[in-house]
Amino acid sequence: MSIIYFGSFVVTRQVFYKSRHSFALVNVKPLLPGHVLVCPYRVVPRVKDLSADEIADLFLTVQKVSEVIEDVYKGQSMNIAIQDGPLAGQSVPHVHCHIIPRKLDDLPNVDDVYHLLNSKDADIELSFQQLKSINTVGLSSPDLSDLERMPRTEEEMWAEAEMLQTKMSKSNL
Repeated sequence: MSIIYFGSFVVTRQVFYKSRHSFALVNVKPLLPGHVLVCPYRVVPRVKDLSADEIADLFLTVQKVSEVIEDVYKGQSMNIAIQDGPLAGQSVPHVHCHIIPRKLDDLPNVDDVYHLLNSKDADIELSFQQLKSINTVGLSSPDLSDLERMPRTEEEMWAEAEMLQTKMSKSNL
């Protein structure tokens, strides 16, 4: 198995789908059940840095993954979002597309997902750092104000990735 990076983080076992230029991985701290990410293999910070082949593959992968995610998590609609740069809320300088299945009344206001995407609580880099500190003896503990939405354990992410990998392999996409 080759090593796959999301920014500076090794995410190989969280990956559940691979295409020529892109991969899909489970989220360390999903906003709603089924919240996953799709990224290009090449670590670049902005969409404008991708080649035409990478862009085409990224969005074809988003399309394939979102269909399976919507089915598995019984979504009725999808949020598909890219935060392109730090001023847009991007917390890891690696292009990534959020796929979030939505259901009626899953949040108090349908647009609350955008606030959640831009909150400190959704900071993926911070979540990976917290996961590392939780799984490493002697490192500092996570910010106590963020304990309500602790990063999932590696085992939880691996289990979801394995389940989704099976579902992706059985889909006719």
